[in-house]
Amino acid sequence: MLHRKIYQLCSEGREVWIFLRDQQRWIERARILDIEGDLITLRYETDEEDEVCSWEEMVRLESIGSVMQKLATVSRMGAEPQVSEDCPEAEQIRNHHEEG
Repeated sequence: MLHRKIYQLCSEGREVWIFLRDQQRWIERARILDIEGDLITLRYETDEEDEVCSWEEMVRLESIGSVMQKLATVSRMGAEPQVSEDCPEAEQIRNHHEEG
């Protein structure tokens, strides 16, 4: 099942956070480039002191303990998020109890 989900994330090209159980570390904001058998190729960047490093790493499927992906981001500063009343009327979802 994990192999199928990782293949799906690879196809979509999304950024993921991957936890490696055997090394007890997270790889943040990685892209899954390739899956060949039980080897997964990841590409990610790290920000170290005065430089940004780009990495390509191969990990075994069995060493992956968790995979996360960010669904959305909302800024805490600045504008208020829109609520349904702020949307155009054609896009608003009506409450079935109000219509009846």
